Amino acid sequence: MALASRRTRSANYQTLALNRFLVIFSFLAVPLGLYFVWVLWPTLYTFYLSLTNWDSFTPPVFAGFENYKNLFSDPEFQHAILNNAIWILVFITVPTAAGLALATVLNNNLRFDRFLKVAYFLPMVIAPVIIALIWSWIYLPQQGLLNAFINLVLQLLKTIGFNVDPKSAYSIGWLGDPKLALVAVMAPAVWRQTGYVMILYLAGLKTVDSEVVEAAKVDGATGWTMFRYVIFPMLSPVTTIVVVVSIIDSLRSFDIVNVMTKGGPVSSTEVLANYMYVKSFDDNRLGYGAAIAVVLFGFALIFVMMYLRQVMAQEDEGTA
Repeated sequence: MALASRRTRSANYQTLALNRFLVIFSFLAVPLGLYFVWVLWPTLYTFYLSLTNWDSFTPPVFAGFENYKNLFSDPEFQHAILNNAIWILVFITVPTAAGLALATVLNNNLRFDRFLKVAYFLPMVIAPVIIALIWSWIYLPQQGLLNAFINLVLQLLKTIGFNVDPKSAYSIGWLGDPKLALVAVMAPAVWRQTGYVMILYLAGLKTVDSEVVEAAKVDGATGWTMFRYVIFPMLSPVTTIVVVVSIIDSLRSFDIVNVMTKGGPVSSTEVLANYMYVKSFDDNRLGYGAAIAVVLFGFALIFVMMYLRQVMAQEDEGTA
């Protein structure tokens, strides 16, 4: 009887475990299925396409690593990598510094601080395509706001005796000059990113230990000394997140570049994401474009793994 009772209980436990598994699976089946169809399968298929020659009209032809060999000898691809490196350098410095400065100021309970927080964060909720269109209008040589402002400044300088030509402002082609185009395209992206960084640092400043700050004040720390040696070190987890997110966002930069310049003039604003799009859909070289996508994925994965490694190391230190 005891053996039969144990067998019955074991069978009941197995049935209960199976029922729990079926319930959990029924909740997860739909999102997992959607994830596989919309994320995992396209990613795996992109890896396969990168090993083929495909023009989207005929079936893919397996070509091995030919696309990758051609890729790293492609001067336009090399130029796109260089522009992405510049983009990364700018993104992890300018928006980070500006966002941290704004967060530090707005964390002091200023008057109208809520309005200012919303105003600075607003560009982040605007579609990048809309931002690109607005800034393209700002950059127009004859009707653009920027050249009109430069013209006004030159007129003021001329009235006080400087030998300048105000009309020369209207000859500045921000998006047509290869020397100016990359800076002009990065400006709206930096403007958009700054508000996002500000919000991340504001959240980080709320977690700063007030007792540590008070102790530092007692020891005579104020102003820049307080920020440099007390507050900023405690924001290191947020800074790590900001740097990694900024790098990934810079690698994904496509909308603003494609709308404003399409990578021109003469590839001066070309970045990997836009070059992938051009090769895939303008030149109908989808295998080549898939190889660019794989390289872009690899770059992003490196930084994500570095971030995860640092986060796990910090968690290990916290539990030690």
